[in-house]
Amino acid sequence: MDGVAVGVCGTDKEIVAGDYGWAPPGEDRLILGHESLGRVREAPQGSGFAAGDLVVGVVRRPDPEPCGACAHGEFDMCRNGRYTERGIKERHGYASQAWTVESEYAVRLDPGLESVGMLLEPTTVVAKAWEQVERVGGRAWFEPRRALVTGAGPLGLLARCWRAARPGRPRTRPGEPGAEAGPGRGARRDVPQRGHRRGDLALRPDVVIEATGAGSLVFASMAGTATYGVVCLTGVSPAGRKLSVDAGSINRDLVLENDVVVGSVNANLRHYHQGAEALAKADRAWLERMITRRVPLERAAEAFTPRDDDIKVAITLT
Repeated sequence: MDGVAVGVCGTDKEIVAGDYGWAPPGEDRLILGHESLGRVREAPQGSGFAAGDLVVGVVRRPDPEPCGACAHGEFDMCRNGRYTERGIKERHGYASQAWTVESEYAVRLDPGLESVGMLLEPTTVVAKAWEQVERVGGRAWFEPRRALVTGAGPLGLLARCWRAARPGRPRTRPGEPGAEAGPGRGARRDVPQRGHRRGDLALRPDVVIEATGAGSLVFASMAGTATYGVVCLTGVSPAGRKLSVDAGSINRDLVLENDVVVGSVNANLRHYHQGAEALAKADRAWLERMITRRVPLERAAEAFTPRDDDIKVAITLT
């Protein structure tokens, strides 16, 4: 595989800072890069891939002695923690000018996505989050009318895009719900600004995708849904920060209104294929605006210094 680009996210920055990440056994360094994008140089016969195909490598691998979830292909839900992850946990990542990947852990992309294909991995996180919401809601009659997405970073923006470009839905047209949610289009307007009381979220959403990890927004989301509301947490909060919340009131609302709060991280092969289909349907210009900086490999260190207007930073490998 010829490396095309990798995206940089908060996890990569934590690894660079020494706060997270594990090198492969017996090694003292870890090659980064879990938001991958490559082009096939050579593929095994019968693999289903051909030279020139645009491909993304899956991040997680099941544990060698699989738990029940891993054994059934749901390795994003590993029970025993012995999974490995490319560029994060005990496996080198994709931030190389040449890399290899097992054909069963490679996902083909639409050839028109070469400039934005590194967005597939965060899109898979969004695909799983919405799937979790729909599965939880499906325990009873579920027809959500209002959804709130907190956060204007890549996950928040892609979560808005998902409802319009998800598999099975026609391409969004101007004026349709979701068509105007994107970079530079008021993406921060729906973020609650104060308090944890139910009345502070005036829209009373049926679904909340929480993509900031900010403690105050997490609890505001939990306390602000409509009856039978589902909150999916995708943002990882920093440890050690404390705030005061009315835990009794939140518990009372969750119980009496059949609300659900669920955490969601990583993705499996199903989500990668769903994400690839959704990206192929999404507006390319909209996706392009999410890539606010492209840093060449020889200046890769610059990608880890944040700037005020950053949304998604990519390191180009070609």
